[in-house]
Amino acid sequence: MKGWLTLTLGLLAVVVGAVWTVQGLGYVSGSVMTDEKIWAVLGPLVALAGLVVLWLGLRSRRRS
Repeated sequence: MKGWLTLTLGLLAVVVGAVWTVQGLGYVSGSVMTDEKIWAVLGPLVALAGLVVLWLGLRSRRRS
């Protein structure tokens, strides 16, 4: 069960990070986050953290 939770949270972080990035860069409009550079910086960091969590989740599933 722990493996699925880790993979789900990692995937969610990657998707949220990608959305934050495109909003921060101004490609998605209609949000307070649109064209705000802080989101263009935080988005890739969150996506990278999500990739790390995904990698750790996949590693733990292979060991079990």
